[in-house]
Amino acid sequence: MLLGLAQTLLASAAPPADLDLSISGLRSARGLVRICLTRDPDHFPGCSNDAQAIKRSVPAGHTALRFDDLPSGAWAVSLFHDENRNGKLDTVLGIPREGFGFSRNPPIRFGPPRFSAARFSLTSGETSQSVRLKYLL
Repeated sequence: MLLGLAQTLLASAAPPADLDLSISGLRSARGLVRICLTRDPDHFPGCSNDAQAIKRSVPAGHTALRFDDLPSGAWAVSLFHDENRNGKLDTVLGIPREGFGFSRNPPIRFGPPRFSAARFSLTSGETSQSVRLKYLL
């Protein structure tokens, strides 16, 4: 608890930063792209129950987004192409049927990457991240 409070106080002392996110590799303009931006490794990549996470859903045709006034520090982005708009990443035998991607585009082996593989530093001013979606089926 004290560590979280200290991180919050340190983050609030740093000037805000902006993130420009570009998305490539969409196989269609159907559905939505669901985006999660988090600072918490314990809630990556899904952001479930992460009150501090920033979540957005945009039409699949939107390939550029901007997040303004974010606290400086370590962040990671996860996203998926929710083609059928059901709010979840559909799988078959644990293999994603819809496209997915992460900041820094780490290699995908068995399961999602760790927070450390997708982590990037956000400093005052502007930072850019490009995420390329992957489709396994």
